[in-house]
Amino acid sequence: MSESAPRQTPRDYESELRGLKTSLLAMGGRVEQMIGQGTRALLHRDAVGGAEVRKADKAVNDAEKDIDGMVLRILAQRQPMGSDLRLLTRALKMVTDIERIGDLAVNLGKLAIDLSELTTPEMTVHPAIERMAETVRSMIADALDAFVEGDTELARKVIARDDEVDELHDQVFEEVLLGMMGKSMGVAVGIRVQEAGRLLERMGDHATNLAEQVVFLVHAEDIRHPPRED
Repeated sequence: MSESAPRQTPRDYESELRGLKTSLLAMGGRVEQMIGQGTRALLHRDAVGGAEVRKADKAVNDAEKDIDGMVLRILAQRQPMGSDLRLLTRALKMVTDIERIGDLAVNLGKLAIDLSELTTPEMTVHPAIERMAETVRSMIADALDAFVEGDTELARKVIARDDEVDELHDQVFEEVLLGMMGKSMGVAVGIRVQEAGRLLERMGDHATNLAEQVVFLVHAEDIRHPPRED
């Protein structure tokens, strides 16, 4: 007669959910580091630093697969309902956003490599790029903290800060465009600086998605795609 499987207890279940949250936080932390590293490489036109960001992407991809597997096992073994089911389904969505942010950070690293070959020593990247990166990193950190704590007030603050990222993106695009038109910045360089701004703006959108998932998790309220004002 075969041995029966170990009996699962409520304490085991709570431990699994805590482990899931911890894994999400760790994955988010890796992505934050990648954004910082990619931005520094971009600002200093550091090809070596840019290549390091690309290498770091494997750990993020592995974490995505691990968390997906963790969620699916809990769903199959526990058959959760209510708020626990919302937690697990939100985690699946959030891990996708985090992974995509990692992909965008990799693209920052690629741009750093390109700029290292195009720019002269005195050439500087637009200063708003660094501000955008810091804002996006803090949005991601706050969104994940809000997820762990169930803090919808913090989540809504994250959503509101996306306007700041959008404004900085517009500033970078317009001022770099004027620089290219006035010949103070080469077209090849300017296009890549604008692309860096676009990548960070998309990261802000994904951070906003993370925060929106928190509101749904806590209140079962879908605040995505609000109605447009006339």
